[in-house]
This record gives sequence, C-alpha cells and structure tokens, in this order.
Amino acid sequence: MVNPWLILVLVLIAIVLALWIPRWRLKKAIAAPFPEEWVAVLERNIAIYRNLPMPLRLQLRKLIKQFLHQKDFSGAGGLLVTDEMRVTVAAQACMLQLNRHGDLYPRLKYIILYPSAFVVSRPVTDGSGVVSHGQKGLLGEAWQNGKVILAWDNVLRGARNFVDGHNVVLHEFAHQLDSEGGSTDGAPLLAGKSSYRSWAAALSVEFKELQKEARFGQHSLMDHYGATNPAEFFAVATETFFEKPRRMAKYHSELFEVLKSYYRIDPREWQQPREDIDNA
Repeated sequence: MVNPWLILVLVLIAIVLALWIPRWRLKKAIAAPFPEEWVAVLERNIAIYRNLPMPLRLQLRKLIKQFLHQKDFSGAGGLLVTDEMRVTVAAQACMLQLNRHGDLYPRLKYIILYPSAFVVSRPVTDGSGVVSHGQKGLLGEAWQNGKVILAWDNVLRGARNFVDGHNVVLHEFAHQLDSEGGSTDGAPLLAGKSSYRSWAAALSVEFKELQKEARFGQHSLMDHYGATNPAEFFAVATETFFEKPRRMAKYHSELFEVLKSYYRIDPREWQQPREDIDNA
C-alpha cells in the first residue's frame, strides 16, 4: 500500500518545482548578457534609443530580455520571424513599461507578425440592421485572448520614425495595458479612486474635443482615429505622448500630465530635438 504521506510530499514537491523552475529560468534569462547583435538592432531600428539616458537604456534592455523570454513570436503570410523583428517589437512594447516595475503584459502570450497589412473579416451592420461580413485591412490588432498581431513593415517604419505620432506597436500595446483591468475601455489599471477621477476628467474632455475636430474635419495633434471610442483614444494619446511630447504638453497639458503620471516618464527629456520642427 502506498503511503499517503509520501504521495502528499511528492505532490508538494511537484508544485514547488512547477512554481520555482519558471522563475529560475526567467531570472537566468534576465541575468544573461544583452547580445551585441541586439544592441545593433536597437541603434539601427529604434530612432529614439540613442537619446535615452543610460539608466533607461539598461532598464529597457532588461525588459527586452524578459519580454523575449516570456512571449512567443510567430510569422504569418509567409514571414520568417528573425531576432531583428523580435527585438524591434519588444523594444517598443517595453517603452511603455519603463519605471513601472510591474508584471510585463501578464495576459499577453503570442505576437504574430505579417509581412504587411493583413486582411480580416468583420461583421458589418447596415442601416436596416442586416449583418454581413466585410473585409478590412489592418496594420495591427490586439486581442483579449493574449495575442497581438502586427504588420512588420509598419512596425519598422514606426520604430525608425519616432516623431510622427503613428506607432502601431505603442498603439496595440496600449490596448494590452488597457485590457488588464478586464475590459478595453480606455481606463487601464490605476492606483486608486482619485487617480481614476483625474483620468476620467482629463480624458473625457479631450476625447470629446477630438470627436468634435474629427466631425468637422479640423486639424488636431492626435489622429482622428482616437475619436472612435475611449479605448482608441487612450491608444492614440499614448502614441502622441511618446512621439510628440512637447506639443502635447503645450496644447494638451492636463492630458499630458495624466499620462506622464501613469507611464512614470517624461518623453520630453529624451525626445529628438527636431520633433517640434518636423511636426509644426
């Protein structure tokens, strides 16, 4: 007869190992040297990387190692995923995590890369309520089931031009942050009730203003796509915060301060000096 105490001990050992081994592997991956080939990718593809102060560079490298250890990449549409692609995506995604010291997109498991814009089928409802399926081309998409899908050519374009306010990786990973609260509604997890009040006050006013500008075709700092709904507004505002920080601070100061508090960084300190000139 098998000793039940022995079984219990073996089960406990198995549980401890199941919890300890992944942590040990992650710790080992983070402690490993950052490959020089990856540094070359950052310097070649991430336009803002050389402007980062050294403490942020080192922090970003650590986050990249963690990200690449925990997330699975795969190619679609015939694309063969390379280390350059993985590092380029990871670097931009991890910029949203600088100074935050929390879990690194805990709900995200898979990143799927297409060579370029990919086509999806979406239900479309016409004026009479009839639902049909239409085809739509996308550059990126974030799913709540742990997937982010990206078009590689646009990923690279956005990484190398970090001043135009358009960055598909920042956009889709802002959606990932947004969804950590259980729903994608433009309000990510915040510190407390007072933070949510400040967040709602700043974003609701700016969201309504962007909707007005979009409705009348007026020029705006933020892309009119942000007027679609609060979730898209948060994602577009994130792109603008990182890529046009000086202009956002000047023309949308309350929104800028709320995002600065949330992301715990000030991109004005390391943004390229030509940002205001190129986007005036």
